[in-house]
Amino acid sequence: MLTALPGQGIRLGDILDDSGYAHRDADAWAIPLRAAGAQLVQDLHPHDRGPKGTCHGAIIANGNLYCPCTPRPLTELGPLARTATKEQAADHDRQTAELARYKLGRLTADDEDGYHRGQCPAAMGKVRCPLRPASMLLDRDRPEILQPPEHLPACCAQQTITVPPHVLAKTAQKHDYPSAAWRRSYARRTGAERGFATAKDPASNNITRGWCRLMGLAPLMLFTTTLLITRNQRILNAWHTRQEETRRRAAAGLPPKTRKRRRKPLAGLAAGAYSDDSDRSVRCFRSGWVGGRVAADAGCPGPRFSPPFGSGRSVPRAGGPGLMGRA
Repeated sequence: MLTALPGQGIRLGDILDDSGYAHRDADAWAIPLRAAGAQLVQDLHPHDRGPKGTCHGAIIANGNLYCPCTPRPLTELGPLARTATKEQAADHDRQTAELARYKLGRLTADDEDGYHRGQCPAAMGKVRCPLRPASMLLDRDRPEILQPPEHLPACCAQQTITVPPHVLAKTAQKHDYPSAAWRRSYARRTGAERGFATAKDPASNNITRGWCRLMGLAPLMLFTTTLLITRNQRILNAWHTRQEETRRRAAAGLPPKTRKRRRKPLAGLAAGAYSDDSDRSVRCFRSGWVGGRVAADAGCPGPRFSPPFGSGRSVPRAGGPGLMGRA
């Protein structure tokens, strides 16, 4: 469907996809989308992250080519954890920025066969390397290669190298993975998923099977478009209502209204800070026919389960301690 949109005059932009899509074979996902004009912003599958061989001596990692002397911990960087603190995020961004220094530069766009030319980062002035004497005149704030390869690969001996299309066909994307730019761009996927969730929420919309009794793509697209318009208007009206409420509370000297916390932390449960509603529900749930009898706790409103049909047993409906079934 996505690859058919350009033929209908709809230009593809960024495609945000998770590792389930990114892990598919390149000829089944990445290559057709790039050919249709899309730019991928994807979370790489754990099996596709990190160093994955070499091309003319350059390290293949996370959809890019890197200098052979790139520190391995940098090429093994993964995405930032959701629970990371500001300090951890800043350190992660610093490492990804340093990794970008070692990346081979791209000199040309892909030709008709998918090949492009790349160049050593030292030749492009991003790092200092004794194999490129001109780079040693650069400022010392750049990373420096202290031990160049003894046997020079093509990426170090030549001015440029030709990169075949199959080398980065699966993992290449718009932003360096997992840089801060990639993280900000990929975060838009959360908004898209939230939009899908509200559009499919049966409390406000209902697009389950049978919601539209018309056949064909045109009426379905029309109905879906009107549904999304209604959804956007509802979200916008709710936002305006919250803003007006915030201004009203600010005028009255009150703080903004926040959502009530629903979670019950483990520490609070251990300290007994919450009511015994959950314990009571557990006791009531456990009350039932055991060995032909109904056992009910004193705090339960009554047995939760009816006796088996045709068992010949009758149970009083009134709850209370000592309630027993009659055989």
